[in-house]
Parts: sequence; structure tokens; C-alpha cells
Amino acid sequence: MRLNWNEIRVRAAQFAKDWADASYEKGETQSFYNDFFEVFGVKRRRVAVYEQQVKKLNDKQGFIDLFWPSVLLIEQKSAGRDLTKARQQADEYCLGLKDNEFPRYILLSDFQTFELYDLEEGIEAKFSLADLPKNVEKLGFIIGVQKRSFQDQDPVNIEASELMGRVHDALEESGYVGHDLEQFLVRLLFCLFADDTGIFEPRGIFETLIKDRTSEDGSDLGQWVSHLFDVLNTPEEKRLKNLDEDLSAFPYINGDLFKDRLPIPAFDAEMRKVLIEACEFSWDAISPAIFGSLFQSVMNKDERRKAGAHYTNEKNIMKVIEPLFLDDLRKELEALKARKTKRDEMLRAFQKKLGSLTFFDPACGCGNFLIIAYRELRQLELETLIALRKDEQLTLDATAMSVVDVDQFFGIEIGEFAARIAEVAMWMIDHIMNNRLSLEFGLTFVRIPLKKSPHIVVGNALATSWESVLPAQQCSYLLGNPPFVGHQWRTKSQQEDMRRIWGNDGQVNRLDYVTCWFKKGLDYSDPARTTEIAFVSTNSITQGEQCGILWPPLFASGLSIRFAHRTFQWNSEARGKAAVHCVIVGLTYSKDPVRKIFEYEHVRGEPHETRVSQINGYLIDGPQYSLPARGKPPSGRSRILQGSKPADGARLKKPGGGYIKHSNLILEDSDRQKLLSEDPNARKWLRPYVGGQELISGDWRWCLWLKNADPKEISQSKPVLERLRRVRDGRLQSPTKSVREFAETPSLFTQDRQPDGPYLAIPEVSSERRFYIPIAMLTSDVIASNKLLTLQGATLYDFGILTSAMHMAWMRTVAGRLKSDYSYAPAIYNTFPWPEVSAAQSQGIESIAQEILDTRASFPSASLDVLYDPDTMPPALRKAHIKLDKAVDRLYRRKLFEFERERVEHLFGMYEQMSAPIEAAAKTRKRRKQ
Repeated sequence: MRLNWNEIRVRAAQFAKDWADASYEKGETQSFYNDFFEVFGVKRRRVAVYEQQVKKLNDKQGFIDLFWPSVLLIEQKSAGRDLTKARQQADEYCLGLKDNEFPRYILLSDFQTFELYDLEEGIEAKFSLADLPKNVEKLGFIIGVQKRSFQDQDPVNIEASELMGRVHDALEESGYVGHDLEQFLVRLLFCLFADDTGIFEPRGIFETLIKDRTSEDGSDLGQWVSHLFDVLNTPEEKRLKNLDEDLSAFPYINGDLFKDRLPIPAFDAEMRKVLIEACEFSWDAISPAIFGSLFQSVMNKDERRKAGAHYTNEKNIMKVIEPLFLDDLRKELEALKARKTKRDEMLRAFQKKLGSLTFFDPACGCGNFLIIAYRELRQLELETLIALRKDEQLTLDATAMSVVDVDQFFGIEIGEFAARIAEVAMWMIDHIMNNRLSLEFGLTFVRIPLKKSPHIVVGNALATSWESVLPAQQCSYLLGNPPFVGHQWRTKSQQEDMRRIWGNDGQVNRLDYVTCWFKKGLDYSDPARTTEIAFVSTNSITQGEQCGILWPPLFASGLSIRFAHRTFQWNSEARGKAAVHCVIVGLTYSKDPVRKIFEYEHVRGEPHETRVSQINGYLIDGPQYSLPARGKPPSGRSRILQGSKPADGARLKKPGGGYIKHSNLILEDSDRQKLLSEDPNARKWLRPYVGGQELISGDWRWCLWLKNADPKEISQSKPVLERLRRVRDGRLQSPTKSVREFAETPSLFTQDRQPDGPYLAIPEVSSERRFYIPIAMLTSDVIASNKLLTLQGATLYDFGILTSAMHMAWMRTVAGRLKSDYSYAPAIYNTFPWPEVSAAQSQGIESIAQEILDTRASFPSASLDVLYDPDTMPPALRKAHIKLDKAVDRLYRRKLFEFERERVEHLFGMYEQMSAPIEAAAKTRKRRKQ
């Protein structure tokens, strides 16, 4: 595991301090850069050499001060010297280098200042030695981290989808609905696009037809459009001889797009106005990927949730397809273009290879992934053809130029509307790329009438044989963005899908619905073992208990993770947009690929790319194993439990929608005051009621805790009896049988796990911004809600270990997430490796733990939220925690851990010994014998 940025900044600050007085080029350069590379945890001698000899263009010999082939060239000067001359020297040296040695970066320095030039991106950065800690990210390439930018969706695409959404809404309000509406819209989309992109010639004839030939009241518009659809489905030679000349100008389209006749919709003046507005839009500026945005725009929120549909914009699609295949193909093409021998032969073979690749999206939706993948593949082919062109006089046969076609793309989509949109969008992008080819070579290259089609099958991908769509032996790449549906949101049919794919054994029902595509992808690709796979998923499959359920069988099959984007957020760019925290996982059967992790400093930021040796299920550089969702703590440790749950019927659905809300067993402070004003004797039954949010914020609630209360006294309290009546009625309406049974005892919580003594309280959810989860020690009279985890009988030693940096490092690695916040679960505690300690060591930890509690108490008006906010944490509290961290570190080993990654590595090593001590011992004995 590489150093994190905070660790590098600390080292950079020390480096700047140590070399503050450096000035002499000849005497100090080597030591300076040896230390400089150590800032990043890199041994200079492993990557770069001093005084690299190079032959300049004037045939004179030069010596590069420090050279890292293909990456970095450094030119060093004494303090105060002008670096302009240094840049001139660096440029001269670059021109004398071989192509495969040419660096991406040039770094100039006079010890006290730095100038960094990115020759690929044309970016410059200048900063002082003292400011090095603030600029270390700019030097991230030293550790293999480089910022990658992906093209964002053009806003014009969203405008186009909104226009079509208005057309849809107008037709739907008129009563034109269902399958007919979907088919009509898809055809309309094709006509709008074709009118502006040269499929219809002359351009604009569809707009002219609507404006000039239809009446202003819209009464005949539906008939004209329906007639046009018939014409588009009829070859020119088979059309009526007396066909209206405006209609006869349209070409024959084919592709079955206009095959079936549809009912004629009824338009009015306002609907005609909306369609004309859509015609006036410049459709040649949009990407066919907006068809996906359109699809989401016309779905209502409930349907979107049921389907798990989340439209993926181009920027995020590129995050999948670039590391899956584009980066490799681009690199291969650049190498071929640089060849001196057999260049044309190899380029033509490369083009043939492009035409043989196949792409399969088994949850293709509106085809966004297939559309963008096809566009990029055609762009590569175009660049190949340009490289083959010897000079301007060379003429190529336009009809034979392109071998890449839409029939290389396959998909499965459960909705017919989306599947038809995918087909049309593929034809659209094909036409756009044909236009690019035509413009480049000055020839006309069209594929109208349509002769080939993408293979989009309508059906449930989890009930359809993928082999019947595309045999695995022929599948090059399996990719896509399957539905995101958590286990608590699954419909009955989705539950059946889960059983069909995963069976009923073990804890597979705890997995998210999206994992079905990973499992079916494994079953599909396993016989051939040649398919590369990449899916987008919710980040939950790489966290918590799901990690231990999903990844072991996939890794055992021979699959491994080739690349991964760690948690990031995208926002759909359609109406009703949804923000989702995702990961991207690329899988391979290859034993020795280049493996990459794309990491985000912020979920809405840009990724940094790092090359690693292996990637595990947590998407970190580490061994291929995952922690199981263990239900029991280690031997000798107390059990951690979820708090108590009232199920008090405080929120009931109204018959017409919405909810009726009451204060029943749980009370806000205002409810408490009202109850006491009605019955002061109720004070004896009121207890603080605390979940994770209340514990951290300090805004505690209250509950009626009537366990072991005198029934006679309860019967004398009218306001309490009224609350219990509502509890009984609410429970009777519950869909859960066990809750309905508790209607007979409305005074009790349905789940009572309240400790009968002091306990440790851990919030179930805590902000990722905090260095430490705010853990507290509570007394038994504070009732823990089901949003709090409790450890009964916990000691100060337990508190000290669990609130330490050691435990936090473990938690941050294996915990689940709620969005990006930490979601603590019993499995984190149950799998955590505890140290072996003496009584004296335990007492030492207890003493420091008490110091932390005392320091908290010295700020009585500050909540845990304020005390543990990184910006407002009191220095005294931070100091106490650092003291505890060092003490706990020493329980694990004598040498302190310098960075969190060292803690995680050590803990995983301990866990391996814990989980398989017999096997580990057997292996040790075997090695010794040998």
C-alpha cells in the first residue's frame, strides 16, 4: 500500500526544513534528490539515474542531471540561478532521447524553487521549497498517481431530452399511452435526428413537412406523421407513383424501425407547437447517449426505484471503457503508428482486429455503454485509416473503409421501449461516425438503407441465457451498469431472480441485486476464460458483510480484479435525478495484467490512478481474501448488540397516501413536557432514548420505559393509556407477524436488548470526516435505540482499544457505508484482532481512556459532534487521543506505526493467523522441514 497524501505532506514538510539552506548544484544535487524521492516513499535508485549521457542534435554530448526514462527529466541549478536556461537545456536533451524514453514531465529546480511541466497536458506549476507540502499532489506521478479527466456530458444533450420529455407528456395527456406511445416516440426521435444529420436530404425536410403541410390546429398532424412512417418503411421502387412529392423525398430506412403500423395519435395546436419546438432544436449537436437520459426523463420515480435504473453519463461510461479496453487499444495503435517496418500491414491487421471485437451489455437499458463504446471504437478505426493514408493523393474505396459495425454489439434489456431506443441510438452514432469518415476522406460513406443491426434482446437478463445472445467464446468484453437495488427494496420477481442466480445457501440473500450480474457473468465467462468484464455497482458490494459473501467464490473461480474505481458519486442528468455512490470493478482471468486502482480524494472529485500488484474485494492493494460476516465475537470478548426497537406505530400510512404521525412510546422534548403537564407522575417512566444521531448531536430524545412498571399506576394515567392504545392499533396494522403479536403487550418494546449495567455505545452511522467514531460510556438508565450498538459490561480498556487509531484503521477498511459515511456493524467488532496484554498494560490503557473521558467532560457545553469535528476538536482532546493511539500501537508491536496503512497490514496479518491458525502452523512446519 502506498503512502497517503497526509503522510507525504508530513515528509515533504520535513524535507523542506532539512534542505532550507541548500544551494550548491554539484555538491548537493544527489543527496537532495535521494531525500526528495524518499518523501514519496520511493527509492531513487530504483527508478532514476544521475548524469545520464545523451547525444544532442548538434552531436555534442550532454548529461541530464537526473533521468527517469519516459517519466521525468530533472535539470538542477545552484540557488538563485535563472531557470530559463535550465528549460532550454532540458528541451535539448529531450530532442536527443529515443521515442520510448521521452519523458512526460520536466522538473527544474535551484533547490529553493521548483518548476514542473507536464508535456502531455501542457500544464505548468511553479512553487517554492517551503510550499512543497501544498503541492505534492502535482508530483503524484512519482508514486504512479496521475489525475485522469473524463469528458462530461454536454448540457445541450440534457436540453434535448427535456424537449422530448415535453412531447411525451403532451401525447400521454391526450391518452396516447403504453407501447404505442413508446414506439411512436422512438420513431419521432429518429426523424428529428435524421433531419439535422444528413440522413434526410435535403436537411430539414421533416421540419418543413410539419410546419408547412400540417394545419395550425394540429388536427391532421398525426395522419401526416403516420403516413411518413409508412413511407420510411417502403423502398423507393415500391412506393406509389403518385405519392406526394414532399413524402417521396424521404429515403428508405429499413432496420424494422418503421415496420409495424401504429394507431394515429390526435394532436392539437399546443401539441403541434411542442413538436415544432423540438424540430427547431439543433439535433446534430447532441450525443445519442441522451436517449438514455430521455428514457429516465419519462419514467416516474416509483418505476425508476423498482427497476433500479440510474442513467450513466458519458463521463462515467468512460471510466469503465477506458481501462477495460480503450487504453490498451490506444496504446497498441500508437505503437503501430511509430513502427518503421511492416507499418501498413500491421495497421490493417489492427483494423481487422477492431472489426472482430464484440461487446455485450446484459443490462443495457437505452444502450449508453454500447453507444459510447461503439463511438470510441469507430474513432480508433478512423485514426487507423488516417495513419494508413500515405499522402493527400491516396484514394480509398469509401464503401470498404470501415469494418467496424453495429452488429458487433449485443445487449439484453427488460423494457421494450429502452431496447428500441438502444437500437436507434446505435444507428444514430453509426451515422455520426460515417459522417466523420466522409469528411476526413472527402467521400460519402453512408449505411442507409440499414443493413446491419445491433443485437438487443428484450427480456429479463437474469432469466435469459446469455449464451443464446452471444456465445461466450465469441465475447470480447462484458460490461454495463446493472440495476442498483438493495436487498430491502427487492420486488417479488427480483427475489426470484436472486434465488435463480445465487440459490438459497448461506447468506446470499444479504447481497445486493446487482451482484446477480457478477455471478452470472462468472458462470457465462468461465468456460472460455477469455472475456474481460467490467460492471458499475453500488459501493456496498465492497464493504461490510457483502464483501465476505460475494468475493470469495469469484476469486476461487480464477477471476481477479484488474482495475477498480473506488467510491465516487455521480448525479444523473435527467429529470428526477438520483445521486448514487458507486464503484467500478473490472475482472479478468488473466494471471498477469497491469492492475490499477482509481482513487478519489472526494466522492465528487477526479480520480487518481495508481498501479498496484493486486486488488482485493475491498478495492485496496492487498491479498485476495475478504472477511466473513461473523456473528460471534472472538473467544473471551463480550458480545456487541444492536439497541432496542419500539415498533410503536408512531407512523401509519393514510388510506389516500401520506402518513399519520403520533408521539407514542418515543417522545421529543416538547412531547415530554406536554405529557408531564398532563400527568406529572409519568416522570418515573421517562428515560433518555439515544440513537447514533442523538449521541453525537447531544439532542437526546425520551421514551416511555414501562418494563416492570406497576399496571395499576399505568391504568391511572389517561395520557399514557392513550399512547398505549395507539401503539396497539399501530402494531396490529404492521405487515410483520411478530410485531402484530406484540400488540398484546403495547407497554413493551418489540425488541428489548437494553443492558442492565453500564455499557459502551457505538453510533451505527458516523461521518467519514471524523478521525474517530465518537464512542461513549453510558449507564443502564439511558435506553439505547436500534441505531446504537451496545457492549454491555465494557471496561475502560475496551473503550480505549475501540476508540484508538488501530481500531479506526480496521473500521475504515472493512466497514460498510451509508453513502460515504461509516456504517458500523457487529462484524467489524467481531473480526477485529485484539492484542494480548498483561494486567499492567491493560491498566495503562484504562488510565489514558479515562483521561479522554475527563477531557471531554471539561467541555460540558460541547456535543460529541463538535468535539470530534476535525476543524473544532480541542487540542487537549486531540493530544489525549494521540497518547492513546501510541499506547495501543505498542500493544501490537514495539515499533510505533507511522502510517495507517501499516496498521491495516499488521491487523490483516493477525487476522489471517486468527482465522486459520492450524493451517498457518502446518505451513510453517512444512517450510522448516524443507
